[in-house]
Amino acid sequence: MILQFSVSNFRAFRKMQTLNLAASNYDKTLPQNCITPDLPGLKGRRWVKGAAIYGPNASGKSSVLEALRAMVNLVRNSAKTTDPKEPIAGIEPFAFAPEALTEPTGFGLVFVNAGVRYEYRVAATLDRVWHESLRAFPDKWEQTWFCRNWNPETASYDWTPEKPSGYKRDPKREEYTLPNVLYLSKAVSLGDTQLEPVFGWFRERLRFLDLSAGAGFHGSFSMEQLVKRSPLAPRIIEMLRHADLGVADARVKEVEMANQIAEQVLLQLPEPARAQAATNKWVQPELLHNVPGTEPMPLPWERESVGTQRYFDLAGPWLDIMAKGFVVCIDELETSMHPLMVRELLRLMFSAEENASGAQLIFTTHNPLLLDPTLLRRDQVWFTDKDEKSEAYVYALADYAPRKGESLVRGYLAGRYGAVPFIPEGLLGSFPAIEEATKGGGDEH
Repeated sequence: MILQFSVSNFRAFRKMQTLNLAASNYDKTLPQNCITPDLPGLKGRRWVKGAAIYGPNASGKSSVLEALRAMVNLVRNSAKTTDPKEPIAGIEPFAFAPEALTEPTGFGLVFVNAGVRYEYRVAATLDRVWHESLRAFPDKWEQTWFCRNWNPETASYDWTPEKPSGYKRDPKREEYTLPNVLYLSKAVSLGDTQLEPVFGWFRERLRFLDLSAGAGFHGSFSMEQLVKRSPLAPRIIEMLRHADLGVADARVKEVEMANQIAEQVLLQLPEPARAQAATNKWVQPELLHNVPGTEPMPLPWERESVGTQRYFDLAGPWLDIMAKGFVVCIDELETSMHPLMVRELLRLMFSAEENASGAQLIFTTHNPLLLDPTLLRRDQVWFTDKDEKSEAYVYALADYAPRKGESLVRGYLAGRYGAVPFIPEGLLGSFPAIEEATKGGGDEH
């Protein structure tokens, strides 16, 4: 579970920005949208099961998810680096301030794994890690497990504390950690079992789904559940039946494919799926639709609507995420799906019965209809926008203290909370200016 995420000097963000998933103590609405973990020192505190991030195009909303993904990938892959001169992957400093290009990018994450709260921080440039620290809260007292700071004067790292509480230092592992490698990752690769729960959380508990056009998101997972007849298979079919798509059942059908078509499809799939090309056969979903007066009839997959295909693709991962209590980040959740379909997916995620494992969802959206007090709490809504220096910033709807009963949809569309495009004269400028520019040119077209 994520409690808080911070980032600075990354892509659209220059200054430190923080997404805080703490639930308001004063908001008693939609209690099912909250998680109340038993954390030492934080008795009774709640965190939300999801956060919606709104903002105009190029405002930085996707950068929030990209920053979290960059941090996660850095942890997962850092130990693979063996060349001390190899640039650190995922470090993309703010581009519109020359001094930012040489300053560290900062990430900070507060999360919970197996009932223990951790705070992990990293600051790095392309060539080195400048700061790395891990704090744990197995009880209400903070334990600093390690803190690593680059000292330019000595051209070496200062490691503190000398005798950490709750963690046993290993100078050899510290010595083997290159300047462009995270100690968390390297120590685990060298057998540090103390840090395995922390590294394991980064490796296993987060999922990133990109539903935007051209992202290549596909339904291989949903289809695999049908093939294996896993416990998720009947639930996927149940979701399809209740989605008002006219679907009665779902199955997987083996199809013949021409070589050139198979090659094109395979390029979009993960490596394990490519093995099926050896037989020059392929499988694809087949949905059976209700037809009055007769048995349900199949429809070729390529004739299904894009929205139906996208819903099928998402159904399996969605159920898996809730069953296993993952944290999932989704860019443009509403892509190719009706707003009411998206609402129902969110209701499932926030349901106390369906999401008993405490899964969390962080997503970006343009859909104002989701700003419904019967669906989202006010502390679940966040915005991104840019200032006159092109620096993006993140802020909460709660900062505006909207009145009880106030229409959040109207307020958002009217620009009351910012985070909407400012186009005072239209996309081509003022209409008088357009008329003047085209005056007398009508006979030429």
